[in-house]
Amino acid sequence: MGKKALINIDYTFDFVADKGALTCGKPGQDIEKALVGITKKFIENGDYTVFAIDLHEEEDRFHPETNLFPAHNISGTMGRDLYGMLKEEYEANKNRKNVHYIDKTRYSAFAGTELDIRLRERDITDVHLVGVCTDICILHTAIDAYNLGYNIFVYENAVASFNAEGHEWALGHFKGSLGATILS
Repeated sequence: MGKKALINIDYTFDFVADKGALTCGKPGQDIEKALVGITKKFIENGDYTVFAIDLHEEEDRFHPETNLFPAHNISGTMGRDLYGMLKEEYEANKNRKNVHYIDKTRYSAFAGTELDIRLRERDITDVHLVGVCTDICILHTAIDAYNLGYNIFVYENAVASFNAEGHEWALGHFKGSLGATILS
């Protein structure tokens, strides 16, 4: 077991709240307690904890997601706010040296961000993933982590999607194709 980091992906109002612009709704809400508990444990243990949060600009005709999904996680809107108890946990700990917030503009938390550099600076070999959506942003982050040589851990009780079949498929893909450890 190497040094570990938690990557908390897209657990925001737009992706989780009933009135979110691209919500997974109840499945996302049902993981709140587990996701926040895992996050709190990582922060308190001094493990590197990353909040990788989707960022879009209003009416960005050049972004590929513009044609795929309704506008979501728009800069300056409450849609980007962390959801529920996670927002409180982040606010209480955001000034700790082991807590880091990054904006991401693609599905993967690695694409176009400094995440890989920050993990390597800290000699981190194991990435633990929680958040939404299992078959989109969690999946693409896991694939990039695999291609970059990280050991991958996914918390089955702390990931969710608006697509139940996609969620189950992704869990199988993490284990069978990426060699990830599925934790509960």
